[in-house]
Amino acid sequence: MDKYIDLIEQTFFFPTDEFKVENNELYFNGIPTMDIVREYGTPLKLTYLPKISSQIQKAKKLFNEAIQKNNYQGNYVYCYCTKSSHFSFVLEEALKNGINIETSSAFDIPIVRVLHEKGKLSKDAFVICNGYKKPEYLKNISDLINDGFHNCIPILDNLDEIDSYNAQVNGPCKVGIRIAADEDPKFEFYTSRLGVRYNDVIDLYQKKIADNPKFTLKMLHVFVNTGIKDTTYYWGELRRFVHKYCELKKICPDLDSIDIGGGWPIKTSVHFDYDYAYMSDQVVKNIKKICDEHGVPTPNIFTEFGSYTVGESGAALYSILGNKLQNDKEEWFMIDSSFITTLPDVWGLNQKYILLALNHWDKPYQKAKVGGITCDSMDYYNSEAHVNMVFLPDPPKEQKLYIGFFHTGAYQESLGGYGGIQHCLIPAPKHVLIDHDENGQLRTRLFAPEQSQDKMLEILGYQK
Repeated sequence: MDKYIDLIEQTFFFPTDEFKVENNELYFNGIPTMDIVREYGTPLKLTYLPKISSQIQKAKKLFNEAIQKNNYQGNYVYCYCTKSSHFSFVLEEALKNGINIETSSAFDIPIVRVLHEKGKLSKDAFVICNGYKKPEYLKNISDLINDGFHNCIPILDNLDEIDSYNAQVNGPCKVGIRIAADEDPKFEFYTSRLGVRYNDVIDLYQKKIADNPKFTLKMLHVFVNTGIKDTTYYWGELRRFVHKYCELKKICPDLDSIDIGGGWPIKTSVHFDYDYAYMSDQVVKNIKKICDEHGVPTPNIFTEFGSYTVGESGAALYSILGNKLQNDKEEWFMIDSSFITTLPDVWGLNQKYILLALNHWDKPYQKAKVGGITCDSMDYYNSEAHVNMVFLPDPPKEQKLYIGFFHTGAYQESLGGYGGIQHCLIPAPKHVLIDHDENGQLRTRLFAPEQSQDKMLEILGYQK
C-alpha cells in the first residue's frame, strides 16, 4: 500500500524547516495544525506572526552581507508594501524589525498616523508614497509632510503631480520619480502605465525641481512587474534604470537613493530553489559596477517587499465535505468553503500554493481535484507548482480529511472582499493569529469570527 507520506517523502526533501509530520498529522512552523482545527473548526485562516519577522531579518541579513562583500558604499533600507496586507497585526509585527513602509492609496495615510500615535512608527521613518494619486491622496501626503514626517517621500508618477505638493506643502519636501519600466515581452502592452517615461525624467527634474527651493529629488524608483528574477529581461531593466540614475546623479547631487520595488518570490511548492543570497549579491554587484563605470557614488538601495514579507505567514485550512466521482474518472474532493472567497488568486491568476493534507498521512493516496462549494465552474484547484495534478489521502468515508493551503498570507483577504459580500454569499472564514508567549509556548487568539448571516443581510439592505 502506497501511503500519502511515502508520496511526499519521495517527491520532496521532507520534512523541511517548515513542515513535519507527527502521528500522521501535519505541523506548520511547529504549529500542530489539527489541534488548531479541533479548537476552532474549519474553514479557517491563520497567520503565524513570527514568520513575518524572520522574513524581514533574512532579507536584511542577505542585502547587508552583499553590501559588505562588494565593498558597496550605500545603505540597504527595507520597506513593507502595505497593500499586500493592511491588517494591524501584520504592520505591528513588521515594524518590530525597524522597517519602513510604502503606501499606495489615500487610506494608507490614516494608518500611518494611527501607527505613529500608538508609538509603532517614528516620524523619522521613510514613508514611500506610490501610485497614480487622487486628490485626497495628494492632500493626505501633503498634510503628513506638513506634520513633520520629514522622510515621507511622494514618488512622482506623472509630470503634473508635483504641482499639488508645490501648492499644499508648506516647507521643504523630498520627492522621488518613478520610471516607467518596459514590461516583459510576453505582456499585453510594452511599457508600464505607471511612472514617467525615461525620456521625460531629466526634463521633469530641470523644469520643476532643480530651481524650486521647496523640493529635493532624493530617489529614483522602478518596479519590474515579473519580480526580481535571474532573467535577461530583469537584468536588462535593472541596468537600464541604474544608467538613468547615474545620468541624473551627475546633474542632481542631492539624489542618493534608488528603490528597486518588490518582487522577491515566496515558496509555492515544498520544492523551491530560488537563491536569495545570489540574487541580493547580484543586485548589489550590478548597481556598483554601473556606478563605477559612470564615476558616481553608489546609492542607498530601497526595496518594497510585500508578498515576501507576509505571504509565508499565512495558511487556509479546510475540511473535505465529501467526494464525488464524475465521468467515471474525475474524483472531486469538495471543501467547506470557496476558493473565490478565501483564495481568489487561485481563481483569478491560477496561483499555486503549497497544498498538504493535515491528517491521514498513513492512508493511501489518490489523484483528485479540489472543488469549492459555489456554483462557479472556476471554483477549483487541480494542479500544483511542481506537477500538473493533485494527490491527497483517501481515508475511509467515516474518517474526515482536512487539508491546508500554505503561504497564503498576501493579498487574499483584500482581493476576496474581507468583511463584505462574497460570491454565492459564502462567508469569510474565521481568522486565528498565532505567536509565542513569554515562555516561548505557542499562543493562539481569534482575530475575527466567521462572517455571520446577519452581517451579510445588513450589507445587502435586508436588515437595518
